[in-house]
Amino acid sequence: MTTDIPPHTDVSDSRRAWREAELARASLYLCTDARSAQGDLPEFLDAAYAGGADIIQLRDKTLEARDEIAALEVLKEVAERHGKLFSVNDRADIALLVGADVFHIGQGDLTSAQARAVLGPDVLLGRSTHSREQALAAEADGEIDYFCVGPVWETPTKPGRPAVGTGLLAETAASAVKPWFAIGGIKAGPRLSEVREAGAERVVVVRAITSAVDPAAAARVLKEESA
Repeated sequence: MTTDIPPHTDVSDSRRAWREAELARASLYLCTDARSAQGDLPEFLDAAYAGGADIIQLRDKTLEARDEIAALEVLKEVAERHGKLFSVNDRADIALLVGADVFHIGQGDLTSAQARAVLGPDVLLGRSTHSREQALAAEADGEIDYFCVGPVWETPTKPGRPAVGTGLLAETAASAVKPWFAIGGIKAGPRLSEVREAGAERVVVVRAITSAVDPAAAARVLKEESA
């Protein structure tokens, strides 16, 4: 994405400000693998962004580092063309190498301080949370820019992780100041309505778009229903 930067403006500060503004506007966050089976990663990413995805994260545990970097370079190019954010999961070294907008960590990954030490100040940091205590900790952590709460329903993308239900969403909505996303088994229709009614204004989805015959249309419906 090309932006006009005023004279004497620090480039890093400008990049950080743009990323924060995009995060504040975001309501639809997609996690996808590298589409190795389908062989359509660039086309899929283009369709998802065009349909309304605000952030796309590549999360593919099957990839070696070089292949992950190659896939992320594709994601970066598509994201920049659409003027949208892209996210790296778990690997701070890879996030640094590809110039990620967003870096997402789980409870057992790097601490936020460690991630910040590697990536510097202008990358947005996100954290997965699965309980009230973890959500409160993410809210209180000055290095964390957003957090996810879930899984709301059990999902095969997180096997063995118990569902937290919509009650935790309501508790989070009552106190959270930072941007936060509901995640886990969410799709258009009654489930999206339930998380919205619980107070979640932002959602993360996987299969709702990755398994769709028409990813752009699926993203469009989710975006419209989450508005």
